[in-house]
Amino acid sequence: MAAAIGIYLALFTPRNLAPGEVGEVTIVAATREQASIVYKYILGFLQSSPVLRQEIEVVTQHEVRLQGNVVLSTRAGSYRTVRGRTLLAAIIDEVAFLRDETSAMPDIETYRALLPALATTNGMLIGISTPYRRIGLLYQKHRDYFGVDDPDVLVVAGNAQRFNPTLDPSIIDRARASDPEAARAEWDAEFRSDTCMFLDDALIDAAVDHARPLELPPVPKRYYHAFVDPSGGRGDAFALCVGHRESKTDRFIADVVRGWAPPFDPSAVVGEVSALLKDYRIREVRGDNYSGAWVSEAFRAAGIRYRVAERPKSQLYLESLPLWARSQISIPDHPRLLRELRLLERRTHRSGKDTVDHGRSGHDDLANAVCACAAHSAADDKDRAYASLRWVVSDDWYEPQREGVISFRPPPLWTHPYFSGRR
Repeated sequence: MAAAIGIYLALFTPRNLAPGEVGEVTIVAATREQASIVYKYILGFLQSSPVLRQEIEVVTQHEVRLQGNVVLSTRAGSYRTVRGRTLLAAIIDEVAFLRDETSAMPDIETYRALLPALATTNGMLIGISTPYRRIGLLYQKHRDYFGVDDPDVLVVAGNAQRFNPTLDPSIIDRARASDPEAARAEWDAEFRSDTCMFLDDALIDAAVDHARPLELPPVPKRYYHAFVDPSGGRGDAFALCVGHRESKTDRFIADVVRGWAPPFDPSAVVGEVSALLKDYRIREVRGDNYSGAWVSEAFRAAGIRYRVAERPKSQLYLESLPLWARSQISIPDHPRLLRELRLLERRTHRSGKDTVDHGRSGHDDLANAVCACAAHSAADDKDRAYASLRWVVSDDWYEPQREGVISFRPPPLWTHPYFSGRR
């Protein structure tokens, strides 16, 4: 669909170009691979028609130059690379699934970047997509304009069979039986109700301390916690969070949030992480059960004990939520961390159980390390406080002893009014 619309706009819409000016119709896709698929359809449509074939001047790897100084191009979605062009029209394919490592809302950023390039030509901007979460550009446009008589914006929505009657209904029926919520989005063009943002922007913004440096140095006599999200050096990053809890406010402070992007040597990263942990007087670190015993053995060789987290990642996310809601988490202004936090998705399953994870083709390495460290720090500090209180009981007296506090010896229990019958 994107290829057919792009060809029509490039060949049959008014151009109004200045002498020597090149107008462009661009199709933006989520990835270079998806853009290549659209580009193949463009070449197929143009070259299979004897009439349209005559309009082709030059064919390059990602562009087709047409008669009349018009270029039909395909690009991977990036709000940086679409700027600075004279656009006759722009099409964003699968706009609900754009991804960018530097932006939490790449669809909105791309939309804003395209508008100035379309302003001089009064060009059309078209978004095509399967719906997904109830956030982002597609959801906003559908919410504000679907069924609304507006001269500038038109929203068209319909299920898969309405747009493509040749689809086999049995395939859709099986999808509905397997996962009704997913099927309503994929086949019925309905936004998912079981998937939402885990943390809204207000909670995240309230946690960011813009005045502090990215990493805080170790402080003597302060007890630190640490959590790592290991990686083998491909695909995911190796993430670390070191933090502490303030005794007066009970607030968790993320002192260090650091990630090692692939590719890297995992043994070298473990050595670097271990050295950093020792700077904060940490001899034990928690993490998930990644790669079996390799991670624990690597840390043990570096002088650090590695403990596998007893609770799964999703549960640790949910345990950290009250801390975010009560503004009891402080994090640095770390762009990648903030992006990962904004893209976390909370899903409610048919069993009623909630899970939290990153979205499609996303990452949550730093977010996982911070939320897990915060959740574990709350539980660990309670355990340490309980362990520091010891009771010594005998037949006629008790003596509570707390670390750092001088113990005392009260009168025997039987002299208390409760036991002596005077109450």
